Amino acid sequence: MCASGFSKIGGSAKKRLYGPRAVLICGYTAAEQDVLLGMMERFRFADLPALFAMAADADRAVGEILASPPGHGRGVDSPLPRAIVLSGVTEKELQNWATLTPISQAWELFDLLTELDMERLALSSKG
Repeated sequence: MCASGFSKIGGSAKKRLYGPRAVLICGYTAAEQDVLLGMMERFRFADLPALFAMAADADRAVGEILASPPGHGRGVDSPLPRAIVLSGVTEKELQNWATLTPISQAWELFDLLTELDMERLALSSKG
């Protein structure tokens, strides 16, 4: 895994960011998954195909998981760390969410979740 960095997002409603249009949801129970899908609908993300990472996905590449059919893993409790990875969304939709990059698509899912947690901790300690 290589060092990560942050880059400014311009907020364009038309420019799509990297990857297939999808959301990868990790670390939620089956009941919580339904709540998240309801939240996606309220925030106008209902058209975003949702995939739910299972324990068996931990060692798979993120890009490979995102190529799974919509609904992958739905209804299965996930023991993975909680995270939501957005892919192929517009800059305007992104706001403060993480998105798939050409580098992170090849990472194993657990490595990506660890990196996201380290970034969250680094940002919260600067408060």
